[in-house]
Amino acid sequence: MTPNKEDYLKAIYKLGGMEEQVSNKQIAESLQIAPASVTEMLGKLKREGLIHYEPYKGSRLTDAGMRIAITLVRGHRLWEVFLMRHLGYSWSEAHEDAELLEHITPSRLTARLDQFLNYPAYCPHGSAIPHPDGQVDLTPLQPLNLLPIGQISHIRRVTEEKELLDYLQASGIIIGSAVRIVEAGAYEGPLTLDLEGKQVQISYKAACHIYVDETVRL
Repeated sequence: MTPNKEDYLKAIYKLGGMEEQVSNKQIAESLQIAPASVTEMLGKLKREGLIHYEPYKGSRLTDAGMRIAITLVRGHRLWEVFLMRHLGYSWSEAHEDAELLEHITPSRLTARLDQFLNYPAYCPHGSAIPHPDGQVDLTPLQPLNLLPIGQISHIRRVTEEKELLDYLQASGIIIGSAVRIVEAGAYEGPLTLDLEGKQVQISYKAACHIYVDETVRL
């Protein structure tokens, strides 16, 4: 199993491919590659019994593909916890190096890492860490830009993308922080936030990649 193939399986998993079909376009956008390359790889993964693939409809993971994807995601998110908690990594650094480590981490090491970290439920960016059996503890979330002005919620997750992670961390965004939109600029202008009593300003685009509790607290 090559890292390239593993990246496809992980992408399909993160796009919902455990339960529903994921389009070639979604996969291409997620991996930032040409649609033609996606079609070729999906054919290979289908022949290896890792996905159910129907042209023009999409792909869904088989049980075998699902096991590999879950192992990758578990390893990735556990390494992120370790790198930030014990080696002082930043958000983006942890994500970047976990992308490498997930491909060379055997299941025995993943299990020991999980135990060493005292079985964390979430990675530093707020994504749930799957249990060994694939079960995931999920809570309903909504993008921050949809939070009504003046209402309080809590930041639970951010999208894992290098430049975005650096921007959000520099802006003072912290998982678990109470947040309230104080002011929203017109025409998708910047948002002024109250973060635990401190005012910060972020772009509307960034707010679309910050997720807060769906049921807000007044």
